[in-house]
Amino acid sequence: MHYLFIGFLLLGIAAAVIRALAGSPEALSGTMQAMFGAADLAVQVSIGLIGVLTLWTGLFRLAEKSGLAEWVAQRVTPLLGRLMPGAVAAPVVNPSGNENTPSDPMAPVTMNLSANMLGLDNAATPLGLKAMEALQTRNPKPDTATDSQIMFLVLNTSSVTLVPVTVLMYRAQQGAADPADIYLPMLMATTASTFIGVWFTARLQKIRLLDPVIMAAAGLWLLLLFALGALAWMLPTEAAATLSSSIGNGILLAVVALFLILAHRAKLDAYSTFIEGAKEGFHLAVKLIPFLVAMLVAIAVLREGGVLDLLLNGIRVVAVWAGFDTRFVDALPVAMLKPLSGSGARAMMLEVMQTHGVDSLAGRMAAIMQGSTETTFYVLAVYFGSVGVVKLRYALLCGIVADMAGLLTAIFVTYLFFG
Repeated sequence: MHYLFIGFLLLGIAAAVIRALAGSPEALSGTMQAMFGAADLAVQVSIGLIGVLTLWTGLFRLAEKSGLAEWVAQRVTPLLGRLMPGAVAAPVVNPSGNENTPSDPMAPVTMNLSANMLGLDNAATPLGLKAMEALQTRNPKPDTATDSQIMFLVLNTSSVTLVPVTVLMYRAQQGAADPADIYLPMLMATTASTFIGVWFTARLQKIRLLDPVIMAAAGLWLLLLFALGALAWMLPTEAAATLSSSIGNGILLAVVALFLILAHRAKLDAYSTFIEGAKEGFHLAVKLIPFLVAMLVAIAVLREGGVLDLLLNGIRVVAVWAGFDTRFVDALPVAMLKPLSGSGARAMMLEVMQTHGVDSLAGRMAAIMQGSTETTFYVLAVYFGSVGVVKLRYALLCGIVADMAGLLTAIFVTYLFFG
C-alpha cells in the first residue's frame, strides 16, 4: 500500500506538471480540485454506508451466534478433507503452544470458508488466522508453506460468496436502480475463480479431483449455474438482468429470514444481539473514511494527471485493432488493483461508478470484478505472516491464476447479462 499510495500520487503530480509545462497550466489547478473533490467524495460515501452497514453487521451477528456458520462447516468438511489431505493425514510435528489451537485443523478451516461464503467478513479473518495456525501444527518445515496451507489460501482468496453484501451495499449507496441485478453474474465470476484456482493447485499437488464427493459437489453447482446461464443467454438483455435481480433479491431475503429463524430457535435475544453487531457496523463505517480518502485522492490525481487515461487508451487501441468492444476498458483499473489492494480496488470501483454511472456497463463490470475474488497479496501477507511462513513456494502463482479466471469471467458475464 505504501508504494501504491506514493506511486499514484507522484505519477499523477509529475504528469500534471509535464502537461502544465507543455502549455496546459490548468492541469495544476485541475489536479488540486480533483484531490479536494475525492476527499469530499470519500466522506460522503462512508456516511452513506452507515445505515446499510449497520443493518448487515447486526444481521450477521445473529448468524454467528445462532451457529449457522458452524452448521455449514460440518457439511463441507468431507469435501475439504479431500482437497487438503495433508491437513487430515499429517501428524502434529510443530506444536503451537497455544491452548486455543484446535487439534483438528479442518474445524477452523471449514468455519473460515463457511464464514466467507455467508459474507461474515468480521468473523472470517480471525477464523482464517486460527485455521492457518492449526495447519501450521502439521508443518514439518515451519518457514515453508505446506500443500494444505497453499490450497487453503487459494480457497480463501477465491472463495465463493453467496451473500455479497459489501458490493451490493456500495451499489445501493451510489444510487443503483436495482443493486442486486449483478448477483448472478458475480456468482458465476467467483465460481470460475474458485474452480480454476482449485484445479490449477490440485494439478501442482497431484490431488485426484476425480473423486465421487468432489465431482458430485462440483457437478451440482456447475449444473445449477449452467442452467441459469443458459436461461440468461436465451433471454433478452433486460429479462436477463431481471432474472439476476430476482435471484439475488430472493436469496438475500431468504438469508435474512433464515438468520432470524435460527436466532429464534437458538433462543437468542434477537434484538439485543442485532444491536450488538450493528454497533460494530457504525464504527466500521467511520473507520473506512481515512482509507477511502487516501486511495480516492491518489486515484483522482492519477486520473486527472492523465496517467490512467494514457494507459487505458493504449489498451483501448489494441482492443479496437482486435475488433473488440472497448467498453470493458473503463473497468480494467479495478482488475489491475484487485490482487494488490482491497481498499484500492474498492476506491477504483467507486471512481468508475462516479465517472461512468453505477448502472453503466463499466459500473456493473467494476462491481462484478470487485466481488469475483479476494485480495491475494493481502491474504498471503496476513495469513502466512501470522505463522512465520516466509517461503511461499507456488502460492502466489496459484492465487494469481484464480484472480485472472475470476476477472476474465467477470468481463464475459457482464456482456452476457448487460451488453
